[in-house]
Amino acid sequence: MRSTGKTLLPAFGHLRPDQITVQDCRDYGQQRMDAGKSQGTVWTELGHLRIVLNWAAKKGLIEKAPLIELPPKPAPKDRYLTRAEAIRLVNAEAEPHVQLAIKLMLGTAGRQGAILDLTWDRVDFRRHTIDLRVEGGGPRKGRALVPMNPMLHEALTEAKAAALSDYVIEWHGKKVQSIRKGFSRAVANAGLKDVGMHTLRHTAAVHMVEGGTDIAEVAQFLGHSNPSITFRVYARYSPTHLRRAASILDFSVGSEKSR
Repeated sequence: MRSTGKTLLPAFGHLRPDQITVQDCRDYGQQRMDAGKSQGTVWTELGHLRIVLNWAAKKGLIEKAPLIELPPKPAPKDRYLTRAEAIRLVNAEAEPHVQLAIKLMLGTAGRQGAILDLTWDRVDFRRHTIDLRVEGGGPRKGRALVPMNPMLHEALTEAKAAALSDYVIEWHGKKVQSIRKGFSRAVANAGLKDVGMHTLRHTAAVHMVEGGTDIAEVAQFLGHSNPSITFRVYARYSPTHLRRAASILDFSVGSEKSR
């Protein structure tokens, strides 16, 4: 929200909520896209403005939230890493804390925020689990308690021995706020293109489903409260998805005998 505010406030900060119009939203979107930003970025930024204003109205800070028009939501990107690409990224030259974060994002399907929030008290080496959830009022969306695979056990054991703070991802003993620049360098060093941090979460989910993992189990791994969301996005990657239905529609000669 802080990052989004840096772009939203110059355009809307001088207006009262009741002065914001649909045309203001359209003008903002056009200006951002003229500046080279994607439709998806504009959708996110205006979506944040809508969230904040609706929250303010709910809390009684403003009388009524204005209508914030969002551009059409772009189709989700289908980019995910092949196993060979994932291995290249894991082994790409990068700062140690960035390498560890990449392994955690791939090995837990966690988002950047969940990985950067992770503290050592939620890494259980005895039970081989990693708890991405935050107690109390912290963010819980898409966060889960997941098993620790051998890759993560080795990486976390090494990092724990050198730890200078409570945070798993640290730099000079302090919590890391963002790894965007370091991540971009690692992607470039791996010779990859069109790879964002969310690509790693998508990659993890796709490979779980392609490997035959039940959708309900994948949903738990991703921290989805509703498995139907997981099914809608990832069922098509299952090697058995719609196969039986397709076989029923085989009307070739001899197909009846095979059934």
